[in-house]
Order: sequence, then C-alpha cells, then structure tokens
Amino acid sequence: MSVVPDTVKLLVKKGHTVLIEKDAGIQSFYGNEHYVEAGAQIIEDAESVFGESDVIIKIRPPLINTKLDKYELDLMKEGATIMGFLSPTLDQRVIRTLTTGKLSGFAMELIPRISRSQNMDALSSMSTIMGYRSVLLAANLLGKFFPLLMTAAGTIRPANVLVIGAGVAGLQAIAMAHRIGATVEAFDTRPAVKEQVESLGARFIEMETIEDVETKYGYAKEASDEFIKKEMEAIASRLAKIDVVISTALVFGRKAPLLITEEMVKMMTPGSVIIDLAAEQGGNCELTRAAETIEKHGVIINGAVDLPSQLSFHASMMYSKNVLNAFQNLYRGEDDTIDLEDEINANALVTCKGEIVSEMIKNFMNNGGDNK
Repeated sequence: MSVVPDTVKLLVKKGHTVLIEKDAGIQSFYGNEHYVEAGAQIIEDAESVFGESDVIIKIRPPLINTKLDKYELDLMKEGATIMGFLSPTLDQRVIRTLTTGKLSGFAMELIPRISRSQNMDALSSMSTIMGYRSVLLAANLLGKFFPLLMTAAGTIRPANVLVIGAGVAGLQAIAMAHRIGATVEAFDTRPAVKEQVESLGARFIEMETIEDVETKYGYAKEASDEFIKKEMEAIASRLAKIDVVISTALVFGRKAPLLITEEMVKMMTPGSVIIDLAAEQGGNCELTRAAETIEKHGVIINGAVDLPSQLSFHASMMYSKNVLNAFQNLYRGEDDTIDLEDEINANALVTCKGEIVSEMIKNFMNNGGDNK
C-alpha cells in the first residue's frame, strides 16, 4: 500500500483531502476502517480516485486497469500529478502519456542519492527488503543447512553464498546470509565498497577496475563489453564452490547486465541456487525467467519479482514514509506550487504539467529512447 493510516493522518492534518480506493490496504493488513479513522474518504472504484485526485500516489508503474480496460494515466485529469516508481525509460508510454495529458510525473526511482534526500529514498527501502527476503528464499530452496553445525552425524559445513552487487540489496543480503551462518563472498565493480562488504563479514572478490561505473548520483551505469567480460571471468572463478548466488546487478533505467551464462551455470554443483533479483529487468542470469522458479543443469534458478510485497506490512510503512517526505518536498510552498529549482524535484520530475523536466529523461528522448 502506498500510504498507511499514520501518513493519512499527517496529510489530513495539513489540510489535504485523502481518497483511498476501497480495500486497497487489505494486503498490507489495513482495513477500510483504519483509513476512515485516520480521516480518509473511501472511494468505491479506482476510476473515481484517478479522475478526482490532484495527486495520485502509487508504488508500481502505471498499468492497464483490467476491470476498466483503461490505462491508469488516461484516467487522470489534466494537470494532475502521479508519484511512484514510474519506470519511464523502460516503458516509454509513461513519458508519452504524461506529456500529452499535461500531467506531472514524479519518479521515486529518480530521486538523487544525496544526503538531503535520504528520507525519501524509497529505492533503498525496497532494496533493503529485497536483500533480506532473497536470503530467506534461497535458504528455502537450498537442500542444505546454511550454518555450521556440530551434529551426532558429524560436522556440517556452512553453505557458501556469493552475492553479486554490493548496493543496498546486496549489502542486506550479505548481512542476512552471514547472520544465519553462511560463508559469504561478494563481488562488485566498485572497489570503494570493499570496506562495507568486509564489515558485514564477507570476503570481497576484487577485479581490475578499468572504467568509471557509477553516476554522480550513486547509481550504476552501463559498462563496456570488455568490462562485463572481466566481471564474468571474476564471477566464473568462484562458481564451482558456491551453493547460493544472489544476483542484484542493475543498470539504472536499462536492461540488467548479463553476468551468468548457461555455461557458467553448468559450473555449479547440483542443488545449487541462483536468486536473480534483476529478473524484472531481464535478469543477470541467461536462464532466468521472471516470476518463475526453474531447474536447469541441476541448478535451481529463481526469477524473483516484487519481493517487497511478500513483506507488505513493513514495505508499506517504509514506502509511505518515503513518499510523504517526497510529497512535502515537492509541494512545500504555501500555494502548493512545485519548486523546479529544487535539486531533488528537478531530477525526479519526469514531467511538470506535461513538460519534460529531468535532464536524464531529456537525454533519453533526445537519443531516440536510448540512454547509452
């Protein structure tokens, strides 16, 4: 759920009218009565919520409402704003509809990673959940113990876990795997994260860094073919001894890099597990199928999708706090006008009243929908 009752209370206290679609919070354990008590109005259907609201707050990107057979952005009134993970570079229909509908689109994933925006960083919040949940999923699929055990049958050695990518999701996966007793190794293209990885109890796998792989706002950017080849070599050198691979490598706004080929999967021992957190953007493993768990060459490959929804209570709580802070920053003027001079707004606004604002989106469109 994009807003929890506590957030509704704060919005209502500031004079806003909050409309909640009926039963929208059920999956996060919030009933309609909780929102009514917080001061919200319960609306029977999504079409009315979209059509009457000045600001729509969502989590997932706009989609086709199956009940209405209409695209959600087409339901919004002219001049309204939508806030959420919009995926504008992965689905260009978002950009087109925002501009033609003269809408404002605030993409939570475009918030720059600067100190002032930490309390708005929903991408980090959701990545924290994904990293945590991925280890529990791996432990469930792996037919072995994770920790070292001394048993009547002898000593059972701990599972060996390799985490690819030491961003927020990767670091949380490292911490969780170490916490439940696995031996953990981690690989990342950024040497600067070595200290963080080792502080969590993992061994850092190093490679020769030959190019800059990070944007000025802290997101990974697309690497050259030569660089990716070196990454794959570093990963392949470890696979024969690994029981679990948790792969988190993403390139902001683009298809996920392919880092584990089918031939590399064959190097792993039977019963090993790959949890591919990049599945929704194509996957880091060549064999990954989004939202499916398959077995190939004796290896179990899980195309993890929407893991935050599996911890819906805390996911809703965390996202709600992030989006409230972003909302208050976006509309902090007394007359509720959008401050386009603000660095956070200037980066996260795909459009304002139909005009493209974000420089990244401008460059993307100027390159014909390709942000290389």
